[in-house]
Amino acid sequence: MEKTWIAAMCLIMAMIRNTTATESPQYTVVHTESDFEIRLYRTSVWMSAPAVNLISFEKATRNGFHRLFQFIQGANLNFSRIPMTTPVLTTTVPGTGPLESQGYYVSFYLPTKFQENPPLPLPELNIKSYGFESHCVAVRGFSGFAKDEKVVKEAEKLDLSLSRWGGESEVKRKGGYSIAQYNGPFRIAKRRNEVWVDVHAPQLGCPDAGVAAY
Repeated sequence: MEKTWIAAMCLIMAMIRNTTATESPQYTVVHTESDFEIRLYRTSVWMSAPAVNLISFEKATRNGFHRLFQFIQGANLNFSRIPMTTPVLTTTVPGTGPLESQGYYVSFYLPTKFQENPPLPLPELNIKSYGFESHCVAVRGFSGFAKDEKVVKEAEKLDLSLSRWGGESEVKRKGGYSIAQYNGPFRIAKRRNEVWVDVHAPQLGCPDAGVAAY
């Protein structure tokens, strides 16, 4: 599994380098603080792979991404090859493990071409599409590799920042955390990662969307 995942990420990074513009979900920054920002994301469709029996963030990401990679390489009922997008998003299922999680969902934003009619994945992949409703997300960026201990610390920092900011504003955290990764494993310098958490902040024009059902 480890070698397969690394090979898959190498291929994807080559795909990204050979693509003039890698697609990402569209958003508007509605508020900025010194260590985080609030983004209003548009409604979109993603593919999601459950890894709910794994406590390790790193192992769950590898497990889910391996199946998503097979899907974009043609393991779907349409036999479609799907361009890579960023980020790869690993979202917690609230529980008691790292990041207060009992498991994860690993998700991939579908390119514009496939938004209205997502290809159907092969059943054995155990992945499905879901609607990412328009809502606000608090985002904290961090560099380096997204390891188990590091993502917990970064999530705690975002939680602390939100609690301080929320003391002066009407803001409500919703659901668990997500970790967004934008680079493959062989990118050493200037790595881009983010912690995401859904928030409801009506003073910023954020819609009160429910927590996504993956």
